[in-house]
Amino acid sequence: MAKRDTPGLVLTAATALAIAAAIFFAFAYAPTAQRETGGDVQRIFYFHVGIAWVAGLALFVAFVASILYLWRGEQRKFDIVALASVEIGVVFGIMVILSGSLWARPVWNTWWTWDPRLTTTAITLFIYIAYLMLRGALDDPQRQARFAAVYAIIAFASVPVTFFATRWWNTIHPDLFAQGDFGLTPRMRPAMFVALAAFSLLYVMLLRARARVEQTADEVARLKEQVLSS
Repeated sequence: MAKRDTPGLVLTAATALAIAAAIFFAFAYAPTAQRETGGDVQRIFYFHVGIAWVAGLALFVAFVASILYLWRGEQRKFDIVALASVEIGVVFGIMVILSGSLWARPVWNTWWTWDPRLTTTAITLFIYIAYLMLRGALDDPQRQARFAAVYAIIAFASVPVTFFATRWWNTIHPDLFAQGDFGLTPRMRPAMFVALAAFSLLYVMLLRARARVEQTADEVARLKEQVLSS
């Protein structure tokens, strides 16, 4: 009989409740934005920011895990975390672009524009897709993990560039942290913070689940090797 994963069940339940709360705050509590910032369409922004936060967080965790992998004697657990986190970061990076396009169409009258923030986001996404392709191109597990760790450390330079793009270059993309016309009102802040908390929990849940899958695959491979060698 399989062992019951109580922490995982608690985490899943907490994530579901947090996401439900985020939906409530975004659609029922937060005020409707002014027409120039999208009106009701602006409610997408709470989820867009939460998704972008997870994408950046995932790539930062992969960066730290890759450093630890090289520093702590190439322990497999750090490579698993880095791989799982990059996979999550890529998925959420795609979601960032899609959710941003849904907001941009009625506000900017276009699905896509070569704005610095959008351009650097796309470049970062392709850089990390290349990370996954690099891992798939190498057969030797240790060599694969070592090359991937070095790549992830270097690739992370694109993440702060993307974050600061709205401050370093002229851009039509709103800066959430800037003072002015895109500042959060008191009723908007709870919706934003609840969404950030919900997506953070979702990231932890996905990372834990993906890491367990990879650990199970390692165990299956180890048992298979024992059977073949006996």
